[in-house]
Amino acid sequence: MGNNLDAITTIFTEFYYWVTVVFMFLIHVGFCVYEVGASRRRNHMHTLMKNTMLIPLVTVTFFFFGWWIYWAFPNGPFIYKGLGLDFAAGAGNAPWSETMATNLSDRITGVFWAAFLLFSWTAASIVSGAVMERIRSGAFWIHAVLIGSVFWIIDASWGWHYDGWMVKLLGYHDAYASGVIHAIAGGYALGVLVVLGPRIGKFAMDGTPRDIPPHNPWFVTIGLFLIYTGFWGFYAACNVPLISPEGIGGQITGETWTATNIYLAPTSLGAITLNFLMSLSGGLMMAYIVSKGDAFWTYSGGLAGIITASAGNDLYHPIQAMLIGGVGAYCAYKLHFWVEKRFKIDDAVGAVAVHGYAGFIGLVIAGFVLWGAPSSPYEGYVAVNPLGQFLGAIIMFFVLGFLPAFIVSKILHGAGLLRIPPLVELEGLDYEEQHEYELALKEVMEAESASVGK
Repeated sequence: MGNNLDAITTIFTEFYYWVTVVFMFLIHVGFCVYEVGASRRRNHMHTLMKNTMLIPLVTVTFFFFGWWIYWAFPNGPFIYKGLGLDFAAGAGNAPWSETMATNLSDRITGVFWAAFLLFSWTAASIVSGAVMERIRSGAFWIHAVLIGSVFWIIDASWGWHYDGWMVKLLGYHDAYASGVIHAIAGGYALGVLVVLGPRIGKFAMDGTPRDIPPHNPWFVTIGLFLIYTGFWGFYAACNVPLISPEGIGGQITGETWTATNIYLAPTSLGAITLNFLMSLSGGLMMAYIVSKGDAFWTYSGGLAGIITASAGNDLYHPIQAMLIGGVGAYCAYKLHFWVEKRFKIDDAVGAVAVHGYAGFIGLVIAGFVLWGAPSSPYEGYVAVNPLGQFLGAIIMFFVLGFLPAFIVSKILHGAGLLRIPPLVELEGLDYEEQHEYELALKEVMEAESASVGK
């Protein structure tokens, strides 16, 4: 490890990321509890199982190729430096490389990889809530692997990597992932929903949307508070806890070691703690007002507030974070019901609005509020600007989110693999109930056949 200071820094960094991963696990626990509360009784086990099995599927695929993508793709396809693949950086993080082997690697890669993996689970879980109660488990798991181990990590390589082409050429700034995780996951969920269609009974004959209230509002509440807690750990995981001025080419003046954001610009846990809580508060207050005290949307609005402010919460003043959180919660609530009514989109938990629309809006707002601020501590990078943030939002939500989800869903739908049969949806998706339903249907058909024979 070198000298004692290097040893202490390494051990502290290892422990730091380990703690953030444990906190972020609560995000997934929260999504499971939240979705079970929002789903109807006959779909509880199906909802839990599809969210549970994304853990091993995304974990294994992220180990084999997701992590490699992050390091190999920062230059973008034919955008910066020709083809754009950085094979040298990718090779050091391939599944067969020494850094990915237990007891052969450094002490940091495993926990840093795990922090990114938990981001992958989050992206997949966002899609899970939107499409629940009518998607086939296999179809969802295909989507979970694609969003969790391919598309979100491509956008992270482009817009979150300290050397990413979007940061260099667009001035893209998204410190705590308004777009990198949330806008892309919301866009991806929308792409699936357009093909999947609404739940049976969601819309009346005249097209009027019907409310399908949560089965257990207490579970919804507890789930969202768990997500808030995990999101706090998520914020910390987006930072590098300790780095020397020489560690980033001397771009930090002086000799004081500091924490940095994902772009290696100085920040602190104190700053993000203030802004996390202020943006949560702004979202909760605005959602309570605009929804007239509706509990489901009040709690969801708190999450929308955090997501909206996340793009610039390393640089915002706390009052800015609060106001931006309120704007995001208002827009998410209004857009959800407008899109639902206008386009007949059945987003079961408002995930597209809370994550996708709020994330998109947060990126755009950051472009104006942070206009002219450095996007990176390195020289030669374009400063934060409205056009770069807007283009970044388009790339996140539509190019890497909506479009691939729509195409894959069309393929699955054409093969009859996307949506469960109507009779099963009416009876319920839980495996035991579905089995009992199939046996009962078989008995009825046999009885009818015997009656016709007589």
